[in-house]
Amino acid sequence: MTRAIVLDIEGTTSPTDAVRTDLYGYTSAHLPTWLSENTDGTADSVLTATRELAGEPDAGPERVAEILRGWLESDVKAEPLKTAQGAICAQGFRTGALRGRFFDDVAPTLKAWHADGFQLFVYSSGSERNQRDWFTFADAGDLSGLITDHFDLVTAGPKREPASYESIADRIGVSPPDILFLSDHPDELDAAVAAGWQVVGVHRPDEPNPPRPPHRWVSSFADIDPQLPAH
Repeated sequence: MTRAIVLDIEGTTSPTDAVRTDLYGYTSAHLPTWLSENTDGTADSVLTATRELAGEPDAGPERVAEILRGWLESDVKAEPLKTAQGAICAQGFRTGALRGRFFDDVAPTLKAWHADGFQLFVYSSGSERNQRDWFTFADAGDLSGLITDHFDLVTAGPKREPASYESIADRIGVSPPDILFLSDHPDELDAAVAAGWQVVGVHRPDEPNPPRPPHRWVSSFADIDPQLPAH
């Protein structure tokens, strides 16, 4: 019996373009200023970690911004980039420059599942900070109260590794067969199945990741009944 539902964001709850154009674009535009103006705060750790990962110990803020922009464009899941993006976009959400964009079926379905007693979690490659803001400052209204907890690459691990899903199951205290994972990426679904989870693939129109057997695929959350076995 399903007790917990774990949600991916990009391509699953929200358009890929919303994440990559809105969050990535805002981050890229504000990186140089943020790095130069916050050297006594969070930016200091980002500068240090980026220099180490890039093998450029003498890189100044402008060069670090260039490195981080390159990683952003290549979708590199580097921790200092995620830290910078979380801090920069937090400002954007709070000034109204950024909003969490969701597919139309998501908010009403999540509200229904929450009302039915399912625990809802988010597991995304974006930082936990960005995830929380994405749901709090959503275009459909504040959805943060529906989510029990969030996980990212730092707190749970890579999304294509079964060990990451085992870690999440341990932390939320739910048996793997009682967890349902929704994602648009077949490799992530494979990893979750290897960890003993139920899965349903979500393929939205115009989204980049094509469906792949043996998983069941839907185009809307409205087509999912968590009370029924996923596979």
